[in-house]
Amino acid sequence: MRSRRRTVIALVALLAVAGGTALAQRYGGRGYGGRGYYPGVMPDDRAGVPDWEVDEHFKEDTFTFVRVQYDSYGGRGRWGGGWATDWPDSDLNFPYRLQQLTSLKVSPDPIILRLTDEELFDHPFLYMIEPGALMFSEAEVQSLRRYLLNGGFLMVDDFWGDYEYQNFYQQIKRVFPEFEPQELDVDHPIFRIVYRLEEKPQVPSIHGWRRGSNVTWERGYDTQTPHYKGLFDEQGRMMVIICHNTDLGDGWEREGEDADYFREFSEKLSYPMGINIVTYAMTH
Repeated sequence: MRSRRRTVIALVALLAVAGGTALAQRYGGRGYGGRGYYPGVMPDDRAGVPDWEVDEHFKEDTFTFVRVQYDSYGGRGRWGGGWATDWPDSDLNFPYRLQQLTSLKVSPDPIILRLTDEELFDHPFLYMIEPGALMFSEAEVQSLRRYLLNGGFLMVDDFWGDYEYQNFYQQIKRVFPEFEPQELDVDHPIFRIVYRLEEKPQVPSIHGWRRGSNVTWERGYDTQTPHYKGLFDEQGRMMVIICHNTDLGDGWEREGEDADYFREFSEKLSYPMGINIVTYAMTH
């Protein structure tokens, strides 16, 4: 990992205070979720998300949000999603909030990489979404294994139910047949390193939330309990966090669409958990 820890020098002190985010609500046409945009081609107006300048002193040490592009059977996820779900809004909103609520030096320009791209090793953090139908090539298996063993970190988000978990489990076991994902207790540091979360956050898609009163899960009985699992190396370092039966990315993407959804899920759960995960990944 060529820059695995360089970015940590920018993480001097967190401005966010555990127990509340104090996010400024911003609405007005946001939350496109990629509709009308070709994946990978950023809209000229950044989907309405403000831009910012990166300090010259940290130009080479900024945190860049990296989304993983992958192949899946049928070209998409089992339920119509895929690697580009929630793009570009989630990938723009989350870095914006990360630089707003912490002192981490963050690039305003998220990127998309395949696991076989050599540039992968310039970035310590990867985000993968909707892996319920993903299929790794052998080259991707070997590259991801090398990346993670060399200090990289992978966050997996937004897949639901036993069927989708089993597909991801089979693929990650190809990468690490010797390691088993372990359920994280709510007292694990990742749930309280910045924001103290008393329960494992479950965030539904905004569409699922609108369909049912006070329902935070999607689809069936096997999606009612959120699971957060870690995959650890031989030294006990977490390499992968698996966020199953939850959709943190929708809380990032849809923050500008509905005031109630913003308050209940974006502000209280999605951003705090996302910031916790990045902070933990960059400091452990």
